[in-house]
Amino acid sequence: MKNPMDRQLEKRLSERAVAIGREGEVAGFGELLDLLRSTSANARRLAASALGKLAWLGVDQAAAVAALAPVARHDPHTQTRQYALKALKAYGAAAEPLVSWPLAALSRPPATFPAPGFSAPGVQALFYESVPYQGKPTRVFAWLGVPEVPAGQTCPGVVLLHGGGGTAMDEWVRLWNARGYAAIAMDQCGCVPGAPETRQFGNHARHEFSGPAGWDDSFDRTADPIEDQWPYHAVAAAIAGHSLLAAQPGVDAGRIGLTGISWGGYATCLVAAIDPRLRCAVPVYGCGFIGHDSIWSDHAFRTRPADQVRRWLELWDASHYLPHVTVPICWISGTNDGPYPLSILQKSYRLPTGPHSLCIRVEMGHSHPHGWAPDEIGVFMDSLLRGGAPLPRLREQGRDGAKVWAVCESDRPITKAELCVTRALGHWTDRKWSIHPARFDAATGRIEADLPPRATVWFLNVFDDRNCVTSTPHAECL
Repeated sequence: MKNPMDRQLEKRLSERAVAIGREGEVAGFGELLDLLRSTSANARRLAASALGKLAWLGVDQAAAVAALAPVARHDPHTQTRQYALKALKAYGAAAEPLVSWPLAALSRPPATFPAPGFSAPGVQALFYESVPYQGKPTRVFAWLGVPEVPAGQTCPGVVLLHGGGGTAMDEWVRLWNARGYAAIAMDQCGCVPGAPETRQFGNHARHEFSGPAGWDDSFDRTADPIEDQWPYHAVAAAIAGHSLLAAQPGVDAGRIGLTGISWGGYATCLVAAIDPRLRCAVPVYGCGFIGHDSIWSDHAFRTRPADQVRRWLELWDASHYLPHVTVPICWISGTNDGPYPLSILQKSYRLPTGPHSLCIRVEMGHSHPHGWAPDEIGVFMDSLLRGGAPLPRLREQGRDGAKVWAVCESDRPITKAELCVTRALGHWTDRKWSIHPARFDAATGRIEADLPPRATVWFLNVFDDRNCVTSTPHAECL
């Protein structure tokens, strides 16, 4: 119980924090940093608020971010964390994502353990060590496969992240082994594959060394320590899996890429920002901004407290991580994807600072088999990890009245160009798209097409002789 002097001191400290923020008193910056360490939650909250108000007044941004970030992550009082998060946003580009991982430890090959009872042709089943959960050790189930490599040579590798309802899939590993890649597919939700294994929405049992449950369940765990929340564990499992793959004989540790499907595509966005060893990334469907327009903003987020949703999005939405992605990234999706519509996909692919490719097919299905099927994934990785010819590049696009155009560069012959267009409005998932021939001039690389009347959105696709597509960003006609 506080005595009267305690209450008076708290009031004085709180009033001082308010005054510094209100007056824009830059000289009080150091006092605010000290107040963030106060035993008074109210003083910490008001100090965080005041620091946000000083963000544009020339204070030491790095010092402010360093002081605010631990409060935003770990303060025991929800409102204080929220004020610290809001203040961090005021510092804009100076603020890194609010979560950090033990990269030095995760970048070392993890300890491995047998997985009795699991076997599949051509691949190895195992468990490997990951970060603790609720203070206890965890293990991750994975399938690992390395193709035969001639003596004195090495092969590239790929890390495979499954989506919602899925688990580690041996079939996916073999697919990449057949392409000449070593591959690892791990379960990211503390489960092991069902028997028989299912590709989607299987009843996957949890094992005794599980971390937190995944996907939508994480929306209800935002009050837990950050290190006990699912996205933290999903990223850690991917980075540790990368380390295990890179340590295998015959694998070139400098030629490893990453791809994920749906929730795994979302996780790909985070891992690509956190793990500096990766050479490239291919998120399929998954992206950021899911609080703006997604299956979750339509359903799951509406049934949960607003503060809880806000906390999850502030910590874990991929939009906070994508600006830190510098490796080449290839975005693959369909026009009518329900979980991750084109609207938020476009917001997402505009954020990374490195080069990117975009591959959009009309009405592409949403599943694990649909997500690993596109040839563009292997071609993109081959171009960066094996010296293969890259996907076509669309450098410019525009619209002149009813005529739309783009300029293409390609190392391979272009076999087809098409205009994809919708006349519909409303939710992206419900819109009907049509495909129209486009004209391609091989001498200039220019693609042209005529918009049909009442078109609302359009984009152009170009195909090379491998039937690989590259798309322009979609553009609205209104």
